[in-house]
Amino acid sequence: MIQKDRDLERYILEHTKPEDSLLVELDHVTHLRTVQPRMLSGHLQGVVLEMISKMVKPYRILEIGTFTGYSAICLAKGLATGGILHTIEVDDEMVPIAQEYFDRSEWRNCIKQHVGSALHIVPMLGEEFDLVFIDGDKREYIEYYNTVLPFVKTGGFILADNVLWDGKVLEKDPKDAQTKGIVDFNQYVNCDSAVENVLLPFRDGLMLLRKLD
Repeated sequence: MIQKDRDLERYILEHTKPEDSLLVELDHVTHLRTVQPRMLSGHLQGVVLEMISKMVKPYRILEIGTFTGYSAICLAKGLATGGILHTIEVDDEMVPIAQEYFDRSEWRNCIKQHVGSALHIVPMLGEEFDLVFIDGDKREYIEYYNTVLPFVKTGGFILADNVLWDGKVLEKDPKDAQTKGIVDFNQYVNCDSAVENVLLPFRDGLMLLRKLD
């Protein structure tokens, strides 16, 4: 079964638009210079984020959790003319890597990087967002959600990554705080009448939410 999964993944990638050279390099550098390179969105998820962004054509994007900048570059590809992407990272050691690749991309003037807690930074931005991507500390997902929702336009979208958390969401009584944070978030948004939602069984789970009137 494992081999079949690998073969299917290879087939999927072979039938998906190729990864551009800058992102290939960024993937390689992330694996060389970071402790947890699996946090990178990677080729397939990157293309999905790019496609969603191109469908929404956002004027303002917010990302919580920059890491090395791969997902931000993918999301920026769908920005409307004159659009801006704000990306927030709490780990200042990641900032130089991300900034280098932002500066080398054709979206260098469209991506604004912020360092610190998203819970503090988001209200200070004074922006209204068409698209939000949450991929930060899993323990704070509900707090991120409640912080950003007032700044999301009616009809705007929120994406939350890792909402299956390696299948740990099926644990009846999760002990670790990261798993509990994801489980609580999934239950919380599923009961929130302010949005409609679908949990996509893609990669490690992607929650797609749309803000209602």
